[in-house]
Amino acid sequence: MKTSLLRARPHLWYQLYWVLYLIWFFWLDLTVTDPKYIIHSPLDDFIPFNEWFIFPYGSWFFLLAGVTALLWWFDTASYDKLCLMMFSGMTFCLILYMVLPNGLDIRPTVEEVGRSNIAMTLMQLIWKADASVNVCPSIHCQSSACMAIAFSGSTLAKDRPWLKVLAFGWAVLICASTVFTKQHSIIDVFCGLAVAFIWVPMLYLRPRKR
Repeated sequence: MKTSLLRARPHLWYQLYWVLYLIWFFWLDLTVTDPKYIIHSPLDDFIPFNEWFIFPYGSWFFLLAGVTALLWWFDTASYDKLCLMMFSGMTFCLILYMVLPNGLDIRPTVEEVGRSNIAMTLMQLIWKADASVNVCPSIHCQSSACMAIAFSGSTLAKDRPWLKVLAFGWAVLICASTVFTKQHSIIDVFCGLAVAFIWVPMLYLRPRKR
């Protein structure tokens, strides 16, 4: 049964990329301690810190698991497109982090925030695990956009516009959470989206062969 399942949907091994990605990402996180380029936009100063956005920020993991599993099971062609868009974009971002080591200097301290709640506790855990480096382009935003694009273009969302709205709405909320939690600059967000949407003309807007 397992053999026949993998023959019908043979591309599950694409997920092995996550092993390479995690090793590469955390290696950079540990080695890039003094980023050469500090990312900042004046708009960042007008975006208030809100710790409660940690929940939509963390929902990225559920979106990733859900969309990947659904597309792998129900629409292999869309799953392949997702893997191509997302993994190639992640690789590009990691290479860029190596060539142009960058970081942020906008995270507030706990004392500056002056609040104590479950959201702040989670924020502190995130800040300890994820240094304020390797931020532009934002992989969080790039991958969220890829998942929304792939899902909305799949057979699962065909003739179901509300599912497309849900997918993009969720991705937008995650992108917004990255700036409200001060995990990213608005510049990181737009650069991450650009890395994702560059695939749209090639994968989804090509003229169909007659």
